Amino acid sequence: MTGASSKPVILVVVDGLTPTMLEAAVEAGRAPVIASLVEHGTYGRATSVFPSLTPVCLSSISTGAHGDVHEIPHLVWYHRGERRLVEYGSSFGAVRAAGIGRTLRDTIVNMNTQHLGRRAVTVFEALGDAGLRTASVNFTAYRGRTPHRSSVPFLGEVRGPDQFFFYNLFRGERTGAPLSFRNRSAGSIDAYAAAVGRWLVTRDSFDFLVYYLSDYDYASHEHGPDVAFDALGRCDAAIGTLADAAGGLDGLLDRYALVVLSDHGQTRVRETASLRARYAAVEGALPAASNRAAHVYALEGCRLDPRQLAAVLDPEPAVDVTLFREGSEAIARREGEELRFAPGPAGWHLSGDATILDHPDALSRSWAALRNPNAGEVLASAADGWEFEDLGGRHHLGGGSHGSLLAGDSEVPLLTVGIGGAPRSIVDVAPLVLRHFGVATPPYALDRAA
Repeated sequence: MTGASSKPVILVVVDGLTPTMLEAAVEAGRAPVIASLVEHGTYGRATSVFPSLTPVCLSSISTGAHGDVHEIPHLVWYHRGERRLVEYGSSFGAVRAAGIGRTLRDTIVNMNTQHLGRRAVTVFEALGDAGLRTASVNFTAYRGRTPHRSSVPFLGEVRGPDQFFFYNLFRGERTGAPLSFRNRSAGSIDAYAAAVGRWLVTRDSFDFLVYYLSDYDYASHEHGPDVAFDALGRCDAAIGTLADAAGGLDGLLDRYALVVLSDHGQTRVRETASLRARYAAVEGALPAASNRAAHVYALEGCRLDPRQLAAVLDPEPAVDVTLFREGSEAIARREGEELRFAPGPAGWHLSGDATILDHPDALSRSWAALRNPNAGEVLASAADGWEFEDLGGRHHLGGGSHGSLLAGDSEVPLLTVGIGGAPRSIVDVAPLVLRHFGVATPPYALDRAA
């Protein structure tokens, strides 16, 4: 039995928005729509997942799970079954190094059809199975029940929400939306999302909509965190477009419940490092690095065990913490010091220096990341101010980046209006939405928002 009489829900995800930026913009009057929503709702800070990178984070928002369930480990990772690197678009240089066609297909199609874990249940699947109408705009963790064929033949058919709009490549119906990629630095992708969002709200054609705004993250990467006020203003206006389509903010809140959040934070990049250079002399070691997190894989011929692979990074100033598994325990390592940890019936079993993982929700995030079946033998979280060069040797020096366990990368703003619960993590959002509609959460769901 579902809560069919419950208000429809709009989930707004503003990629890369930090709590400090949102709070400063509201205080300065530069985000008037969000400020009005704050007045009507409940605002707080929540925690992302690790690595705090968009494909991992959006998969967690969609499924209510960490990477040990949804199996998306990073922006770039080694596919053991296919013996190749998967690259989801760290930079144009990384895309070119991995192969443009293969990267496009991995990012747009394979992430959902092949890489996203079979045990994971997306909110689109759960709500669709309950007979509720689902929709999404530009959201990359979109797996659903309804088949859609792309306007680009080589992308073929995927299964997504009932109404599925994805950067002009997939579209449910004709909306009159402009070309999304015509001028991203000026906000063309979010302008496309706003046009589609207006069309959907005008027709009241969903019970659940994920409205994904990505241009802020792009601007923050370029200019640095907490300075991209113009980009945030455009995000605020894009949310305002939904209100306009509903006849004003009161009309929007009368018709819909809202959740507004970010997927991860960002911190400024002052220095960069190449982990490929650090492992150049280690036969069979493959670092997969991007932004502020990395996996190190032991391929055939590698003679080092995980502890030895992690120790290679002890002298590396770009690394804050390395993580690896040893038997039934996980180990966090910093400059030769270690913390052993594992979950138990009464909480975490700890042995060693607990300050090594003095980061938001670090034990559960690290444990889940290590248990991802696609994880490397070693995971590395970057030190403050550092970024790891990607597959193409690119970085965001002078701008912003994310991915690490540190608070600046890991804390997100989270606002709810008209929906019960106070999520403490982005993995709590899907269970919150499912409970709103009276739909059972998947058995794995942490369900900490009750």
